[in-house]
Amino acid sequence: MTPTAPHQLITRAYDTAGARAIQDELFALYAEIYADHLSDPFYSVERFADRFAGHSNRSGFRLVTGSIGGALVGYAYGGPLGRTTRWWDGLRDDVPADALVEDGTRTFALNEIMVQESWRRRGIARSLHDTLLGGRPELRATLLVDPDNDPARNAYLSWGWRTLGHLQPFPDAPVYEALVIDLPLPEAAAS
Repeated sequence: MTPTAPHQLITRAYDTAGARAIQDELFALYAEIYADHLSDPFYSVERFADRFAGHSNRSGFRLVTGSIGGALVGYAYGGPLGRTTRWWDGLRDDVPADALVEDGTRTFALNEIMVQESWRRRGIARSLHDTLLGGRPELRATLLVDPDNDPARNAYLSWGWRTLGHLQPFPDAPVYEALVIDLPLPEAAAS
């Protein structure tokens, strides 16, 4: 019988050192999930490894993994945006200037959330999301989603995220939709 419920998911949280100790396993799952995109330099495992190194270097970095039957099926990670963050530099829309002010404690950036394809649509991404963001001290969180990725985008919107604008984080990156959500998560989302 194939497990289908999130209660069979075992989550585990890691700090930077712990995440880097299992990074080969993280990169292998990334390569599996993005197999159809790896020929694009932006999506290559090497570029992901570079982004992971930068993300995991931030103070307050946190990774949450999800395993079923001892096998890694997904993970989510992020960290607080620092005072001098360049996160908002690629924003393409006009937004109030105060929406982009960071002080090192205002915003948690959810950099990645991914689930192995055979385990999608079973509540695993939501469990990883809620575990990662639950109890965060920041006032809000942000993430970038491909606006053409309807399943992910619709899930985030149904979880309470709202659009701030469109953002291209690197010159060779796609233009993403920048979403924000107030923290702490609403009780329904955190449970």
